[in-house]
Order: sequence, then C-alpha cells, then structure tokens
Amino acid sequence: MDERDNRIARSMNVSVEAFAAVNAAEASLRSTFARIDAVEEICAARVLDSFTAEGVAARHFAPSTGYGYDDAGRDTLDRVFARALQAEDALVRPQFTSGTHAIFMALAGLTEPGDAILSATGKPYDTLENAVGLAGNEPNSLKRMGVRFDSVPLDRDGKPDVGSALQAAKQIRPKLLYVQRSRGYAWRDSLLPERDMEPLFRAMRAACPEMAIVVDNCYGEFTGADEPTAFGADIVIGSLIKNPGGGLAPTGGYIAGKRELIERIAQRLTVPGMGREVGSYAGSYRPFYQGLFLAPHVTAQALKSASLFARVFATLGYETMPKPDAVRSDIVQAIRFKSEEELVAFCKSVQAASPVDSFASPEPWDMPGYASKVIMAAGAFVQGASIELSADAPIRAPYTAYVQGALTYSHGKLAALRVYDALKSGKG
Repeated sequence: MDERDNRIARSMNVSVEAFAAVNAAEASLRSTFARIDAVEEICAARVLDSFTAEGVAARHFAPSTGYGYDDAGRDTLDRVFARALQAEDALVRPQFTSGTHAIFMALAGLTEPGDAILSATGKPYDTLENAVGLAGNEPNSLKRMGVRFDSVPLDRDGKPDVGSALQAAKQIRPKLLYVQRSRGYAWRDSLLPERDMEPLFRAMRAACPEMAIVVDNCYGEFTGADEPTAFGADIVIGSLIKNPGGGLAPTGGYIAGKRELIERIAQRLTVPGMGREVGSYAGSYRPFYQGLFLAPHVTAQALKSASLFARVFATLGYETMPKPDAVRSDIVQAIRFKSEEELVAFCKSVQAASPVDSFASPEPWDMPGYASKVIMAAGAFVQGASIELSADAPIRAPYTAYVQGALTYSHGKLAALRVYDALKSGKG
C-alpha cells in the first residue's frame, strides 16, 4: 500500500491491514456486484411501473382517522405493493407488528378448525413455534384453535424434499403448504424461487389442487428478478422493516397474493363482514410509498454488504454460508465462530459500528419467542429493522452469527473494516 492508502485508512479510523484486506475482498467481488446491480434494475423498473400504473399522487400520503372508510392512501398502497410483488392483491398495514404477526394472520385467516398446514421447509422460524402450537400452549395458537401444523425436513442439501412432502400430504391432506424462503437460524442456503420452489409447487399442486401455497418471504423481496408469486405461490408475506420498507417504513407488514385469499385474510384482519374497508392510520403513508420505491436499491446495498462480509470472514478462516459469490435469495449472511466468546465479540463489534447506540454493549438475553438466549446487535434508526445493518445469534453451538442489512454499501464496508480490526485485536 502507498502513503495515500495509509492516509485514507487513518482518516477512516481503521488499520492499514484491515483497509488492504477489505479492499482486496471487494475487488474480488466485481462480477458478483454487477449481477446484483442487474437484478436491482429489473426490480426498480417493476416498482416504478407499479407507481405509475396506480397513479400515485401526493394526496395518497395523507393520514386518515377513525374507521378509515375510503382511505385512498391505504387502498392505493395495497395495489402498488401487489403489482410490485407480482400478485393480484395485497394487504399492507402499519398495524402488523412484525413479519411473524403478518404470517400468523395469514395462516389463521386461511384455516378453520380441523384443517392442517404442512411445512415443506422443516420447523418454522423460532418466533412462530408458539403461534402455531409447536411449543408451549398459548391461548389462540393454531393448535388451540384446532389447526394442525406438520412439517417435513429439508433434504441433506437443504432443499425441499418433494417426495417426503407428497407422502405427508397424502396422509394429512393439508389446507395450506407453508414454505420459509430464508434460512432462519439454520445452516442452509435460502430457497431460490425458480430453482427450489417452483418444482415443489408444481408437484404439490398436482397432488393437492385445492391447497393454497403460502411463502414466508421475509428477507427475500427484490433479491431476485421475480418473487415466488411468479412461480406459483398463492400468498407471500413479509415485514416492512425488512427489504420492502426500504429503510424508511417505521413499522408494518404485508400479505400479497390471490385476490380471493387476500379477501378472506382481510376478514380476519379486522372483523368478519367489514374486512379491509376499515382501518385508519393517523401517520403519513409517505414513508411506506417512498420506502417501497427505494427498496430494490437498498436491498442491493444489503446484498453487496453480505457478500463482502462473506469474503472478508472466509479470508480470516471462518466458515460462511452462503459463499461470497453465491446467487442469493435473501439478505442474510451466516458466519460460524469457534466459541461463544468469539460470537459475542463479533456482535459487540457490529453494534459499535452502528450509527445509533454505538456505545451500547449487547448481551445475550431470553428474548420472547426464542428457544435459546439471543444476542442482537442493532443500532438502527427503526427498532429491529433488519434491512439496516444488524447481527443476531442464538447462544448455542455451533456458534453462528447472522448478519443482514445495510442501508448503504459504504456503511456495510466500513462496518466490515471495523469489525475486522476489533476481532483481530481481540477487543470485540
């Protein structure tokens, strides 16, 4: 490195070693970044066309009160999201408290006592286990409401086991097939809609034509050119403080898919007989519209940051999933550490590289909805927003951190530089 590089490293408050290592990692990812940019352009065009097709205007940003009858901002936002996610219809609501809430609302809205749900991707994410009744015995869980939730594990390659899913479906005749796109706290690749989902959807549809296919789309929106709805999913669900909120949505979630199913879920959302016609929002809808408009770009920034983290930590000798140059279907990067101490040190260093609460020192705690203690590094402008740079991990072996987000690639790169220094120095 020359004196200019040394000067830049000092001005960025990072070591010369980190500066050289991260820049070398970045240079090796040029073709990967070009592929991500190409996907961003496709998704950005679709989102822009959704806005123009629905005639979005400044009046749609205005808040509403009371019952929310004829709320043009709310109803137009539904239609824009539906087009952007390649669906017939959508429910986009700030009243969804999380992605888990939106998923539960969809599952509960599409089932009745005696129905069964089959997960083709193993057990669902930790926060859903109590909700569906796989853990605990919470009031109003699907189990307590008479809905059965079964699952078949993924195959040894982390892909849907179509044969096992078909066999299970013959036995329980499920009302819904449930698919989790992202990895959750599992050491596997996220599922690609065209490669991994479409063959499963086609086979299951032939065996159970009346069954609806529901995809937990969290962390996956706009990571590829097309959404699962383009390959046969009937419903996709996600959180607005992840990809589709573009870092601007302050809260909320969405459910998108076939119109008849959306209408049924809407009856569960509010009151049967009133459905989507009611529900006001006294805040401005502008952050939701603007966040969706920015979402393809912000998602691309997060994907580049994840690839960089994978390359940097692979170079340091850590096991990473997915590989740095992988075609990704979510924004999550898993990094496996040798000990709990190393894992905790990594999360602390991510927190220290955050714009908000950088001074805080995260510690493992018993977070509601999780089976193990969890440590979360999240110095975010929106609490819990995983489209912003964050890292979290269950405190159990093998010690794996899950890194996601970054509103800008420059922040992702700077965080990689500072985390590199922190781990190399042993400070964490």
